[in-house]
Amino acid sequence: MLPDPALVVLVGPSGAGKSTWAASRYRSEEIVSSDALRGVVGSGPSDLDASADAFDLLERIVAARLGRGLTTVVDTLGLDDSRRTAWLAAARAAHLPAVVMRFDTPPELCRERNRQRDRPVPAQVLAGQLRKAGVTSTALDLEGWDAVLRITDWGRVPESAPQRPLGLTTPSAAERRSSQGLRFVLQVGRFPWGEDPAAWLTAIARAADDAGFAGLALMDHLIQIPQVGRAWEPIPEPWVTLGLLAGLDTRLELGTLVTPVTFRPPGITAKAAATLDAVTGGRAFVGLGAGWWEREHAAYGVPFPPAGQRLDRVEVAIETMRALWAPGTKAAAELPETTSYPRPAHDIPIILGGAGERTLRIGARLADAVNVRTEQVDRALAAVQGTDTTVSVLDLPIVGRDRDDTWTRVERLRGSTKASTYAERTHAGTPAEQRDRYGRLAERGVDAVFLAISDLDGPDDVERLSPLLT
Repeated sequence: MLPDPALVVLVGPSGAGKSTWAASRYRSEEIVSSDALRGVVGSGPSDLDASADAFDLLERIVAARLGRGLTTVVDTLGLDDSRRTAWLAAARAAHLPAVVMRFDTPPELCRERNRQRDRPVPAQVLAGQLRKAGVTSTALDLEGWDAVLRITDWGRVPESAPQRPLGLTTPSAAERRSSQGLRFVLQVGRFPWGEDPAAWLTAIARAADDAGFAGLALMDHLIQIPQVGRAWEPIPEPWVTLGLLAGLDTRLELGTLVTPVTFRPPGITAKAAATLDAVTGGRAFVGLGAGWWEREHAAYGVPFPPAGQRLDRVEVAIETMRALWAPGTKAAAELPETTSYPRPAHDIPIILGGAGERTLRIGARLADAVNVRTEQVDRALAAVQGTDTTVSVLDLPIVGRDRDDTWTRVERLRGSTKASTYAERTHAGTPAEQRDRYGRLAERGVDAVFLAISDLDGPDDVERLSPLLT
């Protein structure tokens, strides 16, 4: 992970990929390019006759930006020892970190890229650059840079960068699937934690890990919802609670299902998720939704706009979070800059909850997954057909250890609802019966199940679910 603000000096021959790498990570205002400045003071980027004037202008721009404490990416060949050490001295005077990005792109690739240019560098000139680049590494190590990072091709993260490359999946995502091919995530929505909240939460998380769950999700509400419990029962702030669980030695992926876009600006959610991802080594996910319960908004003084406006916010939120998690600090989405550190350790999945027509369209276009109830699966699968977006379900079954235990739980939980009606509505059944049901979902194309049970009282109840995960 590169410091910001900082001086970043690119070093490598023509065709190494320096300019492309810089443009993918930084705003154009942050990049000081000798080629671009030749176009300003000469007839174009390849006007070598304008080099002296271009470099004179480059030095003044670099000095001015560093003097103001601004990130400055110097995009030249970087092979001139005296220029490099002068830039390093200027960074030191400005009290900014100074980093070299050394591009060790294979010579054949540099030559191929050079041949594809409108005005290629003469072959003998490129050969000289390649020779000079080959002997520069020793000088760089002796010049006193804060870091010299090696890039073997512009599309890769530096080998010595301390974060994992974006796009890697987490270990648990690959390892934790049932024999039916489903990922199971325990969704926790009620918190009967008694006098020791932390002990209850950590026991539930450890039990979920031991049972074979791929992850654990928390509801994000300000007041306990009536479908789960009474208003005076605890419903903790999820990102704080996930921070507690992140400190446990588990392989669980951690996130929300779902965070309403009305609660927080999307950048704040992005910051929380990126921090969680960094401290867990790449195990965070974000469940996102438009919000639905007006009472909790009114109780906390949070605006609750009409549905259409909330869905507008969903689109903006996803684009904003993706921009803040991406490399570089350039303008994106509705942001003037994307300075947000720490960066996440992997591509954080965004799961959009809801089965409305527009919600599913947004999910198919922007999200990694859409999450619906089991009875809405066909609609969701049709909406994401032909895209990379997957479908997950939120399932709230009654699971008994055997038939007698199942019906005992139905009787205890049904309230005034007819037992048969309640059993049908909650898909009440034994682990074997639940597995048959999940197998049918997997065959239809469902990728993951967020499993929530209304009688989750302690770790023994999590263990009761383990046969579903085999």
